[in-house]
Amino acid sequence: MRFKHLLSGILLQAFAMHGFAEQVDNRPNIVFIFSDDHAYQAISAYGSQLTQTPNIDRIAEEGMRFDRCYVTNSICGPSRACILTGKYSHKNGIFFNGQEFDNSQQTFPKLLQAAGYQTAIVGKWHLGHASPPQGFDHWNLLHTQGYYYQPKFVGPLGIRQHVGYVTDLITDFTLQWLNNGRDPDRPFLLMLQHKAPHRPWDPAIEHLDDFEGVEFPEPTTLFDEYRNRASAARLAKMRISDHMNLRGPDLKAWSDDRLNTPSETGARDWFENKLTRQQYRQWKPAMDRKNRAFDDGKLAGQQLVRAKYQRYMQDYLGSAASVDLSVGVILNYLDEHDLAKNTLVVYSSDQGFYLGEHGWFDKRFMYEQSLRTPLVARWPGKIKPQTVNTDIVSNLDFAQTFLDVANLSLPDDMQGRSLVPVMQGNRPDNWREAFYYHYYEGKGHNVSEHYGVTNGQHKLIHYYKLGEWELFDLARDPDEMQSVFGKLEYKDQQRMMTVELDRLRKELEVKSNDPQVIR
Repeated sequence: MRFKHLLSGILLQAFAMHGFAEQVDNRPNIVFIFSDDHAYQAISAYGSQLTQTPNIDRIAEEGMRFDRCYVTNSICGPSRACILTGKYSHKNGIFFNGQEFDNSQQTFPKLLQAAGYQTAIVGKWHLGHASPPQGFDHWNLLHTQGYYYQPKFVGPLGIRQHVGYVTDLITDFTLQWLNNGRDPDRPFLLMLQHKAPHRPWDPAIEHLDDFEGVEFPEPTTLFDEYRNRASAARLAKMRISDHMNLRGPDLKAWSDDRLNTPSETGARDWFENKLTRQQYRQWKPAMDRKNRAFDDGKLAGQQLVRAKYQRYMQDYLGSAASVDLSVGVILNYLDEHDLAKNTLVVYSSDQGFYLGEHGWFDKRFMYEQSLRTPLVARWPGKIKPQTVNTDIVSNLDFAQTFLDVANLSLPDDMQGRSLVPVMQGNRPDNWREAFYYHYYEGKGHNVSEHYGVTNGQHKLIHYYKLGEWELFDLARDPDEMQSVFGKLEYKDQQRMMTVELDRLRKELEVKSNDPQVIR
């Protein structure tokens, strides 16, 4: 009788395990497509007047577009660390670029991997290579920042250089894993992380002429004079007029004597022996045409700024075009292999970017164009198509969202919130009404360290090393041209935002003293 009971228990346990295995196998796949410096102003789903991005738009059309996705720290490395950990910089240890990520800490890929997910990451890492990334069954990463042409990749077998364009290579390596490395009987997490359209915005050969002859509309703040605000905007070194190099890697407007015959290695100086002879033969005629506007040397003042802006947009949007095509390739793969219906697809960028607003390129500031990043998500049967969300969400929320999608418990020490209920139209009653931001790097483009809070209507910013403040009324001044800090008519709003800032710093366990990060 005892044996009979024992046998019965074993059988029940076996059935339970079998049921659990089926449950694990049916959990959704997660495809996270991530670009670098892709501004929402350059995505047609967000109403861009600059370009068309039909494949990214398809995710929004078949799912949800988030209109207020804010980043915690608008710079590459810290954003990536935030996404992996679900924590602010002061919790995950990555305050600025160039730091080594502590791979021993908890990340959402580790938790998914431990729960039976197959995990892979391909493309840009930008969190150091002192130790291999953890939590991934497969990884093939750009070495350091990576070049657009002939980039080096690092994987378990070491560093290898490849011939080709970086966006195409990242896409090809991803397809190789999907076809040959993926276990079809297990759910998977795929993190596909592009370099483009990061500076210096080198388009693929086939996109060099995409925008030739196009006259891009100028931002209304292209000739911002940085008045009526803290001194930080004036001190920043990221102006198209003064800091975007004309005859260097940014705009590549070399005169003909610089565009001479390539050396035996088939390269030019800027590409550091990375451009092949064949690529150079196609690149040079395109450069010659583009450079004619600059070669006569007669452009000056606002006329020169306008010409630099137009060239900037040609190259930036040309490099972004390859990213959109890559998104299309991945979406088609999911369709062709009957994976789309059980896969969450998310497209985002590590932060926003200035496309001439305030006369700038780059990011870092808490102003809207760099604080806000694109976010679109598709999850058939879970997200209603063609929906738009205006809640305050963040890259801080991605880790818990992916864990929730996999039906895993959410760690208490993560600082974000799962977006799953928001995606399904069930916004929690206690959803955030304000958001905390903190930029630490300081020396990057001479953008002063600052933190602040926004609720979408008002924004309070403290440049703590300058001892200066800004307060913006976003409803009346969406371009953030006029700080109203200290104005009597805004005393109530200023007090309210100050209280909210103090509350969030306490809630998020930011040190009471302003952080002094030693570089």
